[in-house]
Amino acid sequence: MSKSSTPLLTVRDLAISFRTHRGTLRVVDGVSFDLAEGECLAIVGESGSGKTVSAMALISLLSRKQAIIEGSVKFKGRELVGLSEEALRPIRGGGIGVIFQEPLSALNPVTTIGEQIAEVIVAHRKLSWKEAHKLAIGYLEQVEISQPDQRAKQFPHQLSGGMRQRAMIAMALSGEPSMIIADEPTTALDVTIQAQVLDLLRRTTTERGAALLLITHDLGVVAETADRIAVMYAGQIVETGKAAQVLREPASPYTRDLVTSVPSFAARGKKLSTITGMVPSPDAFPAGCRFAPRCRYAISACTSAVPPLEELKDGRLVRCIRTKEVLDGTAAGKRTAAATRKGSTR
Repeated sequence: MSKSSTPLLTVRDLAISFRTHRGTLRVVDGVSFDLAEGECLAIVGESGSGKTVSAMALISLLSRKQAIIEGSVKFKGRELVGLSEEALRPIRGGGIGVIFQEPLSALNPVTTIGEQIAEVIVAHRKLSWKEAHKLAIGYLEQVEISQPDQRAKQFPHQLSGGMRQRAMIAMALSGEPSMIIADEPTTALDVTIQAQVLDLLRRTTTERGAALLLITHDLGVVAETADRIAVMYAGQIVETGKAAQVLREPASPYTRDLVTSVPSFAARGKKLSTITGMVPSPDAFPAGCRFAPRCRYAISACTSAVPPLEELKDGRLVRCIRTKEVLDGTAAGKRTAAATRKGSTR
């Protein structure tokens, strides 16, 4: 993708909390990143890491009655945190488009595909319904849906999963946004359709110069699509850097375990890595490094204080006090007994 050095989106110290019957729980803590024009940034991590909730908070798609959003989110220099619903309306769809994870639940079941795309066009481009319907068919054609004039008259349940995802991409493009958030855009699609959807998404955003924020747990998708990666764990970013660099030589223990657990990235002839345990609940985040209870490199110092994101010589940011030892291979075998006991819990 062609990129500009000018940040289109600037996120600083994003924190998200939810009001619950057990009190206020902070689920995302201190997330910061930039997204440049024409760039693709992938946010990766296990389920429960905070990827989707962070993306939805950018344009306040979380319930205001339950969610508390703190920090700064600037889009084209304009602060979005705290904006009213009225002020956000032209930004949602017009400035920032969204491709939701499950199109069948995201699309309106009682409205035709063509009408739903036309609605976006009317709202953000101030065209007549007749003009919008004509353009809607054109967008369906752009995303390579066969017989677009007929598909525009159909309802979501009448389309296959791959067609619904293409329709979601068409809808996201129809507002002519400068940025698109794609939340797990290939989930539940077979491998062949996944490749087609990814190619389509990459090509259409490149042609329009739109930035792409890709939310995924699939590192294969990241390798094919992303310019940069931000790895999240338990509500925090643990590593950021150029995609090829991070996948080739991950510096964070968590990133390393993620990468080596995927057959296509693991060293040939070596046993696949596994990560014991699971992502902790927000009401049970451990003290210090949140990955320490599951980390093979954890030592007692890892549980005493939250490590900051520190910049490496190659420009990456990593949240780990043992980064140098992990990279040079001298950190293995120094895990504490306490960390081992915690990490073995499933």
